Amino acid sequence: MSAYTEFNKTGYGDDAGGFMAGSQSGSQGGGKSYQDESLRPVTIKQIVEAEDVAGSGSDFKIDGHPISQLTFIGQIRSVNEQPTNATYRIDDGTGQIEVKKWTDPEAKDDNNVKLEVDSFVRVFGRLKSFHNKRHVGAHVLRPVTDFNEVNYHTLEATYAHLFYTRGPAGQQNGNGDSMFVDGGNGASNGNMNGGQHSGKLTQCSPAARRMFQAMSSTSGGAEGFHLQTVTGQTGMSAREVIDAADELLGQGLIYTTVDDETWAVLEY
Repeated sequence: MSAYTEFNKTGYGDDAGGFMAGSQSGSQGGGKSYQDESLRPVTIKQIVEAEDVAGSGSDFKIDGHPISQLTFIGQIRSVNEQPTNATYRIDDGTGQIEVKKWTDPEAKDDNNVKLEVDSFVRVFGRLKSFHNKRHVGAHVLRPVTDFNEVNYHTLEATYAHLFYTRGPAGQQNGNGDSMFVDGGNGASNGNMNGGQHSGKLTQCSPAARRMFQAMSSTSGGAEGFHLQTVTGQTGMSAREVIDAADELLGQGLIYTTVDDETWAVLEY
């Protein structure tokens, strides 16, 4: 694939407006072009760090390119329901952002499905800013029923990021900026993980280093390592493991997966 070409569905059958990375001509009547209204898969870190064009609070750029509609997947951390809208705080492991969805209490459709805390959802919407506080105005929030979709979206967002920062496949003109938490520069010196990990581990307690080494030495599968698994591997108490996990999370060395007591090593 020489370019990030047509992107008319968002992975799991949802018609979502279409995404074209190639040049697009504007409409005959002027205004925004088709590309200006394209759908962009992103991470929350990219949303939080998006460039606010001229401080408008409505026009943003990611990787130097305008965005309008965006999609991402995350886990609901809190819900604030009102008669006409609901505000969700969503976390995807790279950051958190509020998502506001306007609802019609009398409507009986899938868009008003009850979404629970800690469940994974896919968001389609637009980035907005009000009083210097960013949020996403959601057109659609739907539950993620297949966890493969989370991995699929990560790959999709990564490809879009690389296309815009490094050009089509085969070109290398990137600036090293990353869509992930701490830059992801561990691969630049030929040591994929060692440089990033060892530097951060020196800032951790012996218990945290012990936990990290135990997790790194074996495979935790798709879901990672549960609290009970780590206590069994390390001989540490549950309280010690939780404290060590907080340290490792703070250093960006691990991340939570299916719940707050299951972790996986963050690979760069």
